Amino acid sequence: MDRALDDGVDDGIDDGASYQDQRFHKLDLAGRRLVGTGFYDCQFESCAFTESVFQGCRFVGCTFKECNLSLVQLPGSAFSATRFFDSRIIGVDWTQADWSGISLGQPIGFERCALSHSTFIGLSLPGIQVKDCLAADVDFREADLSRADFSDSDLEQSLFANTDLNKADLRTARNYRIAPGKNVLTGARFALPEAMSLLYNLDIDLSEGK
Repeated sequence: MDRALDDGVDDGIDDGASYQDQRFHKLDLAGRRLVGTGFYDCQFESCAFTESVFQGCRFVGCTFKECNLSLVQLPGSAFSATRFFDSRIIGVDWTQADWSGISLGQPIGFERCALSHSTFIGLSLPGIQVKDCLAADVDFREADLSRADFSDSDLEQSLFANTDLNKADLRTARNYRIAPGKNVLTGARFALPEAMSLLYNLDIDLSEGK
């Protein structure tokens, strides 16, 4: 069912309701609080959720395309097998969400998104995908990001400390600053020249030749 709407009025999304296999187009819930609503295998396209509050909501198998979720609040909301494409998701504290029931092998994923100034501190999100994203000043400290895919993402000023990056793929990531002695990098994949930044975090004297 297509619940497309083009006049900027909310499309009758109700607290506590459940929506399955629906497409929401240009839905405008900016600044609205939504409580206990479930979305299953739904598509959100060109929707506005800026400064919205999703409280105790559930998103399973959903996709967001060209949406604005900047400064959205997620207290107690759950995400599973949910993907975000070409969206603005700036300044979001993902630690507010409920990750206790996330299925193994079904992480969230971001592609061509703006994620700057967000926090994932302490979360267990093995296999998360952050591909071709602007992820500047993002807090990844204490997080389990094993097997993460950071392909083509800009990680300038993002924080990594006690972060599990076991088997993570950073070969085409850029502008990262990761201290080898303060993070788990077993099996992580890097590529030159960006991988030179790993050396700058070591207490060594690096010089050119003799």
